Amino acid sequence: MKNSSDFLAGKIIQKLHLSSQTTATAESCTGGLLAHTLTNVPGASAVFLEGVVSYSNDAKVNLLNVHPGLIETHGAVSAEVAQAMAEGVQKKSGATFGLATTGIAGPSGGSEEKPVGTVFLAIAQAGKLTKVWKEFFPEERLSFKEKVVGRILNRLLEE
Repeated sequence: MKNSSDFLAGKIIQKLHLSSQTTATAESCTGGLLAHTLTNVPGASAVFLEGVVSYSNDAKVNLLNVHPGLIETHGAVSAEVAQAMAEGVQKKSGATFGLATTGIAGPSGGSEEKPVGTVFLAIAQAGKLTKVWKEFFPEERLSFKEKVVGRILNRLLEE
């Protein structure tokens, strides 16, 4: 059974094809679900260049060139790190769009400032200002991940 994210992914892959654009993903809290959703669409291989699951801070630094100082100062779950992740995967892959997700899926790991369900998303595009925003989905883990994927795909479709 298809869900709304599958529908959005199909529309995105089609639009990327038609406009000769590409995408790549840098995921933390979604653990590869964003890349999975995009690559489930037939023909995605022509427009989806790569996906990085950077669950640990070391992976963010080593695979995406996120400056360790950003993580130390703002935390791995922050607008600054989401932006650096998106820009890192966009530059590394050469894709038109770099997408990033970093958040707290729970059930533990939250704080008063950043409760479980907090997520920062980013879309980087070469030569343009990176779009970064915060969302809050206080759901169980899978629902959280699915909502995050749906939200970033919606925003990418708008781009």
